[in-house]
Amino acid sequence: MDNSILEMKSITKEFPGVKALDEVTFSVTKGEIHCLVGENGAGKSTLMKVLSGVHPYGSYTGDIFIGGELQHFDHIRDSEKAGIAIIYQELALVPELSVYENIFLGNEITKGLTIDSNEAIKQATEVLNKVGLDINPLTKIRKLGVGKQQLVEIAKALKKDVKILILDEPTAALNENDSDNLLELIKGLKKQGVTCILISHKLREVIAIADTVTVLRDGKTICTLDHTDDQVTEPILIKNMVGRSIDNVFPRRKDIRIGDVALELENWNAYSPSLGRDVLKNVNLNVRAGEIVGIAGLMGSGRTELAKSIFGNPDGYHIEGTIKLNGQEKKFRNPHDAIKDEIAYVTEDRKGNGLILIQDVKQNITLANLKEITKAGIIDENEEVVIATEYQQNLNIKTPSIEQKLRNLSGGNQQKVSLAKWLFVKPEVLILDEPTRGIDVGAKYEIYTIMNSLVEKGMSIIMISSELPEVLGMSDRVYVMSAGMIKGEMPIEEATQEKIMEMAVEY
Repeated sequence: MDNSILEMKSITKEFPGVKALDEVTFSVTKGEIHCLVGENGAGKSTLMKVLSGVHPYGSYTGDIFIGGELQHFDHIRDSEKAGIAIIYQELALVPELSVYENIFLGNEITKGLTIDSNEAIKQATEVLNKVGLDINPLTKIRKLGVGKQQLVEIAKALKKDVKILILDEPTAALNENDSDNLLELIKGLKKQGVTCILISHKLREVIAIADTVTVLRDGKTICTLDHTDDQVTEPILIKNMVGRSIDNVFPRRKDIRIGDVALELENWNAYSPSLGRDVLKNVNLNVRAGEIVGIAGLMGSGRTELAKSIFGNPDGYHIEGTIKLNGQEKKFRNPHDAIKDEIAYVTEDRKGNGLILIQDVKQNITLANLKEITKAGIIDENEEVVIATEYQQNLNIKTPSIEQKLRNLSGGNQQKVSLAKWLFVKPEVLILDEPTRGIDVGAKYEIYTIMNSLVEKGMSIIMISSELPEVLGMSDRVYVMSAGMIKGEMPIEEATQEKIMEMAVEY
């Protein structure tokens, strides 16, 4: 490429039992927004870790050229010196430090032998203005929402004189407004001459922002598409990503039979001692057997607090109100009580709270129901293998072995392990909190198919989602939350994105 700023040629990277990258070629033009897409496990993040020096020179084969010059990055600091910065989905900020301290962490401004805080605050203010963030640089990171933290990360990268900015799923944890603001910022950075590489599973935002799109599949470069030639459309991207056409992203349910009310909340309130305020106010809702109920709302509306309050209240809220299961009033003192009454909760934070990444697939699948495979206080390892293999096959979890450490699996397959873990509990009511966050369109389709199969067998599902097309595509009914309250309920036939957003926005 005549105007290329980056060329990666024949990059091959192997892990034990897995070839993550296989002769990958990837080229980026100076000043463009280049999106990198593919299914979970396609090799996107691994390729960027090679580029950023996380996987050092010698741990892979192939060549990297920046501005035509061959590079050997032994450490992430080497790539930073070459003008490369990477921002991961899991933000690398220190919550107890201030905004300005995070921006200059590891690159402190000194005056003699001491840190020059005044100069750091001044420069932090300047770079915060560049990303459109009007906050006091002395503010602690923990006091900021996820959207603003993301902007602090970008400000931190810009302060390092970045030439190539890599963003790995930057909008995965953001609501629609914050996502739109971030995409506009990326367009603004392009005008400032910053080259951006964006990894995203949200195809609508890829189509909206990309100049060029490269598709990876099974560790190989499939194609590079030019947006100016009308090559970047959702059907074309999906076909190249998964190797087949998916006519309907939300699979149709074969047999819809809605039964009696399985779970019901009446005048449900929750007060958080740690926050010093009510997180749920007078919530009334129900879910029936064979039904998927969608819970929509903006970030901070109380959706996750609702899920946790139902699932045995692990955060220790002060609860008032009534919860009924099949018409019988219940009192759950902890998650164990909820599990005994056949309620399961798949958390939105699979890596932090849902799974144990240093353990293997089979241990994670059986973790929530060990009594099922325990005899005389000892785990029956043969039975554990049988159970784990059954769920691995039924949910199509892609892994070399059920003995594989979970941290080596892609995000989509980790999510399926999280789902398998709770299905092994054999729940009557399943709460799914952001079930497809950070996973690709092919894995999403598989999760949706599993959900349909479960409700066809009579299970009740409460699905919390920030993606309105997902809510509309999978739900039978929709509740909309705002400020800890239910602002509306609609059958899916009456629900639209506009109606949901009108209810979700606080006035």
